[in-house]
Amino acid sequence: MSGPGGAPALEADGVTVRYGDVLALDGVTLRLGRGTVCGLIGMNGSGKSTLFKALLGMVDLTAGTVRVDGGTPARARRRGAVGYVPQTEAVDWAFPVSVRDVVMMGRYGHLGITRRPRPADHEAVEAALERVELTDLADRQIGQLSGGQRKRAFVARGIAQDARTMLLDEPFAGVDKRSEATIVRLLRELAADGRTVLVSSHDLHALPQLADEAVLLLRRVLFHGSVAEALEPDNLARTFGLDVSDARGGEAA
Repeated sequence: MSGPGGAPALEADGVTVRYGDVLALDGVTLRLGRGTVCGLIGMNGSGKSTLFKALLGMVDLTAGTVRVDGGTPARARRRGAVGYVPQTEAVDWAFPVSVRDVVMMGRYGHLGITRRPRPADHEAVEAALERVELTDLADRQIGQLSGGQRKRAFVARGIAQDARTMLLDEPFAGVDKRSEATIVRLLRELAADGRTVLVSSHDLHALPQLADEAVLLLRRVLFHGSVAEALEPDNLARTFGLDVSDARGGEAA
């Protein structure tokens, strides 16, 4: 599904990223339409986190371009058009902020020159906390939450931000079943509201319930299409470096 005039909500063209001699991304081309949840699948070291950083404008590109909501990633961030849920280890959980403070950070782009929250900002934060079922924990320091609750808090930040594009890096890693179900439900609701969601996950079994389409990544895009095709043994074998017989559960190729 495309946006107005057929323009994609999220677009990467020939994106290459190097860390010194290490090639992290190799000519990645990707286009996502609005109202879609796309699963990003790849083994550790395949470039998933680097791709998120590239889409957010947080890493220098060796080659290629990125467009988010019709503009540069920096412009999208300034406008609050893109939200990001990072991996757990990328966050300083000892930082002295409450859950409500974290969610209010999503309103930064909506605040006036005084940077003081207005009634509408407080209402957006409370509504987001309710949607992720964290209202009762809103005043708790963020590091005191469980892994699943922390992820839900960052999803709430994106909801309060009213981001049209949401990027989630391994949101289901180390979370409880309740949090996983809540996050899946919320992502489906966001897509139904016309937002674009790109989410990386190792949980292939949950992919059909989560995503409308899937991208298989191994420094470059190996496949982009339906979830059913992405989960075919030959595609998984190329993505995870397996023998085809292994990907087919031991059946002969």
